[in-house]
Amino acid sequence: MSNKPLLPIRMLSAATSVSGQGVGSAYMEQVSLVKEQSDLFSVYENRQKGYRSSIINHVHTVNPTYRMAMNKHHINVIYVHFIPSTLDGSIRLPKPIFAIFKKYVISTYRKADEIVVVNPSFIPPLVELGMKKENITYIPNYVSKDDFHPLPNEEVLSIRKELGIAPDAFVVLGCGQVQTRKGVLDYIECAKANPDLTFVWAGGFSFGGITDGYDVLKPIVENPPANVKFLGIVPRDKMNAIFNASDMLFMPSLSELFPMSILEAANSFKPILLRDLVLYRDILWDTYARASDVPGFNAEIRKLALDKDYYAKYSSLSRYISEFYSKEHVGSMWRDYYVRIFEKWKDNPKKKLRLRKEKK
Repeated sequence: MSNKPLLPIRMLSAATSVSGQGVGSAYMEQVSLVKEQSDLFSVYENRQKGYRSSIINHVHTVNPTYRMAMNKHHINVIYVHFIPSTLDGSIRLPKPIFAIFKKYVISTYRKADEIVVVNPSFIPPLVELGMKKENITYIPNYVSKDDFHPLPNEEVLSIRKELGIAPDAFVVLGCGQVQTRKGVLDYIECAKANPDLTFVWAGGFSFGGITDGYDVLKPIVENPPANVKFLGIVPRDKMNAIFNASDMLFMPSLSELFPMSILEAANSFKPILLRDLVLYRDILWDTYARASDVPGFNAEIRKLALDKDYYAKYSSLSRYISEFYSKEHVGSMWRDYYVRIFEKWKDNPKKKLRLRKEKK
């Protein structure tokens, strides 16, 4: 018999099928991290050869086929990247269809044995929706320092030249899908109030015409203020260059979970300005600049652009974020998690787990 790792895990995801989504980035990072724990786990993605031997089904997206795969022969984990209320402001659907979709999402979460959230602030709402608190675990996102890291100044200047950005410009970067929930309208108002600064938005209409706010935002993207550049959907392997070519990350989102862009920007030690949302406080503490409206955002942007000490403070705090959400820390959490839930469920009478060993 082979010394096959104890736990075969099947990752079920369609997160990379739509470009420009943070969920896709989170999926790739998480799978890569778990694959490195090869002394304990063997990992299969979707219908990759060998997936039938899986004991744990880790569902990353709420596709109907993945919901059907959750059964008594597996320990079923679902990754919660959003709760129904966070869909408001993201996609635009007829109210009856939207209501049905929200109910479907809730019932899919309830079907899982275990839930993983990327932000602890989502645990109480999930409990209110009927999930058991003891079956919910918080494990944060993670970003590889191999993919996101500081670049030398000469390379940054070359990237700016390619993007048509002046070498001495102060660049305010926005990231994410162009949609109402991301606070794009406030971002544009800040750009108008600071014509001497350069504003660059990386992201586009990933869901096309059903994107919430599409009719309002599309004309702005096509004819932005003179100091604004919309780059459209940027391939992930190009984003490290964009972060390095910028001076700060500004995300005025009205609601979020744990945006990958924050960790990516932190890895290049860029100051981060966010809307003052409760959900950030448990995961970012006092490491970021914050405000609640356009005047407040403008004040923070000006201070970061003009006050070198203020800029250095938040650059240093971004470095702290990068160090805290390290590969080693998050990797150990996943390592402990899968083993723990296996021990928890392996003898459950409602389960009929089939732990197989493959012959050489």
